[in-house]
Amino acid sequence: MAEPVALAALAMDAALGWPAWLYVRVGHPVGGFARLIGGCEQRWNRPISTPLMRQLAGVATIALVVAAAAGGAWIAQAAVRAVFGPSGWPVIALLAWPALAQRSLDDHVRAVATALERDDLSAARAAVGSIVGRDVAALDRSGVARAAVESLSESFCDGVAAPLFWLLVGGLPGVWAYKAINTADSLIGHREERWRAFGWAAARLDDVANLVPARVGGALICLAGWGGWRVMARDARRHASPNAGWTEAAMAGVLRVRLAGPIAYDGVIAEKQWIGDGRTDLDARNVRQSLRVYRRACGLLWMVAGGFAWVL
Repeated sequence: MAEPVALAALAMDAALGWPAWLYVRVGHPVGGFARLIGGCEQRWNRPISTPLMRQLAGVATIALVVAAAAGGAWIAQAAVRAVFGPSGWPVIALLAWPALAQRSLDDHVRAVATALERDDLSAARAAVGSIVGRDVAALDRSGVARAAVESLSESFCDGVAAPLFWLLVGGLPGVWAYKAINTADSLIGHREERWRAFGWAAARLDDVANLVPARVGGALICLAGWGGWRVMARDARRHASPNAGWTEAAMAGVLRVRLAGPIAYDGVIAEKQWIGDGRTDLDARNVRQSLRVYRRACGLLWMVAGGFAWVL
């Protein structure tokens, strides 16, 4: 059942993304996760609590969010099957569609490339600011381009490869449990004092959930770009994340550039290691090149989903 569901969900996402008019009217499911996580954080992550108590509160938060996401998806999936039987798989695909971000990611990164090609640095900064967490106000054209390529390569895992993996493995409950975990990590899985203990469980669970998809995603980028294997194998572990470095190093190797390096967050410079070889002065052409590699990698994911459907 999961395989035709995965292919149909990929097709809907590629064709439509998550339309702005739909977002305005109903929002997005991850917004519900964010509100639940935010509410728990406000109530339970108290500065006066001990680190252990804050860590336990974080465990309770991630358990609650994942249970709500997976439980709600399981109920929906069971209801569809009870009403429609085996022919209900298109409805399940419709419910899985918002968990994928192929089109959205492509649209956002393409907007950065377009602004750079118009030589509109302000628009390019605004466009890349919607997909990265770093400070963008002082980025030059090269910094904007590098940020866009890094975000595209990292998000290929948690926006496309990992949701598809968990959809194939766990059906609708699997993909929405993953999205809940990933949302929690993005909101509270940080190393700053406020979240270090409370977000520990979210960060560690996200690491586990992305363990396989990140490495598969890195391999697909290398296949799509006809190279990059050496840089991926050498530099993947230079990233602070145990997973994000695989797709980022793969893209750096394919493009023959250096990514990461020192980055400013909230006015503080994070001394990250460089990933890859070659130049750091990226431009719009590199962003376009990364998009072509990304699209081919997404096509390979379609082939993986189709292969599962054919075999099973």
